[in-house]
Amino acid sequence: MNLWPDCDTLPLMDRLNLQAEERTILGKKVKLLRKDGKIPGHVFGKGVETEHVSVDGKIFLKTFKEAGETGLIDLKIGSEKIRPVLVRDVSFDPVSGSPFHIDFYQVNLSEKVKVPVPLVLVGEDPETVKLGEAIVLQTLNQVEVEALPTDLVENIEVDKSGLKNIDDSISLAQLNYDREKLTVLADQEEIVVKLAPAVSAEMEALLEEQATEAAEAAAEGAEGTEGGEVVEGEAKEGEGAPAEGEAESTEPATEEAAKEG
Repeated sequence: MNLWPDCDTLPLMDRLNLQAEERTILGKKVKLLRKDGKIPGHVFGKGVETEHVSVDGKIFLKTFKEAGETGLIDLKIGSEKIRPVLVRDVSFDPVSGSPFHIDFYQVNLSEKVKVPVPLVLVGEDPETVKLGEAIVLQTLNQVEVEALPTDLVENIEVDKSGLKNIDDSISLAQLNYDREKLTVLADQEEIVVKLAPAVSAEMEALLEEQATEAAEAAAEGAEGTEGGEVVEGEAKEGEGAPAEGEAESTEPATEEAAKEG
């Protein structure tokens, strides 16, 4: 059965559309396309022959902003070919930050795919956070899911308003999503977000240690200067004056002094 018809018989539903053109310019010559505001890319997939395409840069950015990496796009190549695709990867120029190349992954609408889905915090901050006693710590920002292309979601929401006390947490098992359509490929007991002290015990210990060290250093500096001032005309021990308990030497200091004696 042909799941990627070369005509407009594919049901469009509520998916986004993006116009593309077949691309014959390859290699270093693609810089000519970029000068014209177009982005080179290719379409690939399981059992699909790779197609080289180009799309309008401004239109692509607008479409990608809406679709992200999980939204289906009907990529119309030329005047007839329509391909259901996901944006698998976008390369950006490190200097200008502009899109450099696009990887479109053509999907089979009857086969499940695996994609990363963002975990987005929603809801009001807990009262302890508002009082400055705690912080909301998100330990997992995205999770890989498996679903039919038409069942993919833009993100999975995590309601943080249910957190009340320090160490309260929300695991993957507690998230609200359609488990009949979406399979999360991770341990369900993995923590997504938790309520942590505004200053952890480890940080408090470190700050206390630093304060103690600073106080000891200041005390040592004060002891080093106390009584250390020398009165003009007095010699320090070992600098011309005999130390306490030592007999004053009767030997001449120099040969000249010996001769004078």
